[in-house]
Amino acid sequence: MENNAVLRESNRILNKLHLLSAFFEDEIVYKIYLRTQVIHRLYESNPELDVNKLELFHVQFTSAVIDLLKKIKKINERNTSLLFEEIQLNKDLIQSVKDSDFNLADFNNDKQRQALRINNSLRRLYEVLSSDTDEYPFVKNINTFRARYAQDYFFDISAETLSQLTDYNASEVYTHASVIIERKLMGKACKYDFRTEFYCGLKTGNLALEVYKFIDEDTYYVFNPQRNLLLLCDEELLKTIDQASEVTRNERIIQELLDKNDQLQSSAALARINIPAEVKALLAENYKKITDINFLQNIAGFDAQANILKTMLNTDII
Repeated sequence: MENNAVLRESNRILNKLHLLSAFFEDEIVYKIYLRTQVIHRLYESNPELDVNKLELFHVQFTSAVIDLLKKIKKINERNTSLLFEEIQLNKDLIQSVKDSDFNLADFNNDKQRQALRINNSLRRLYEVLSSDTDEYPFVKNINTFRARYAQDYFFDISAETLSQLTDYNASEVYTHASVIIERKLMGKACKYDFRTEFYCGLKTGNLALEVYKFIDEDTYYVFNPQRNLLLLCDEELLKTIDQASEVTRNERIIQELLDKNDQLQSSAALARINIPAEVKALLAENYKKITDINFLQNIAGFDAQANILKTMLNTDII
């Protein structure tokens, strides 16, 4: 009866060790589990052996291993929980950025509306210049587009490029009370019935330009909203501007957060099953001890090694 009780308790201890070996997915822990199972079965299949030695083995070694691994598991789960909290915070931030961001579809739709505003403004400007009045030619909300999208969707240019795009000869422009427009640009706008489309946005610091293209030919012009300045621009100069990416600032932030979460997920997976090197070294040493052919004849002599395991439970090593 006493033998059965010891073996039942031994089976319960084996189950705990098996669960921990599955959790940590560590070779040395799994080897200890297999060796401990062999020792258990040896006593289970040989009633003539002193089962008290099996109980002593578990008390001195197996229980200490289980307690140590359970403590490590608890610490790991706490550390992993912190990583998952950071992941959730990043997810919340990503959603917040998405909610506040004007997406590419909005930008593309508003490009068409802005081109229509510019075209109508050019048409009105032509009428104002023809009638020689001081009427303000630009339609309502002409600057809304720039204010909304310049930060995220306009390409960066140097101050030198900005200067090249906005320099003009006074003899080659019409100067109105509120607008300056190149004479050739006004002529082309009339010729092509004021049909232009938004090409791209450019910015340097707080200054922004809108670039438009005539639909019927490869002719470009810039609109400087801050100065109400409209000038033809050189296509070759536009080709020197880096337009390789339309990734917005918010999209970059989102991608960085997604990449960070991928890293955190990987770190969490590793942190969850991490066993400190010092502990693994000791477990390996003790595994070697319990595989010794003479071990079963001297289980009582294992007490010194077992005490090292128990000491680890009360140190900062883990």
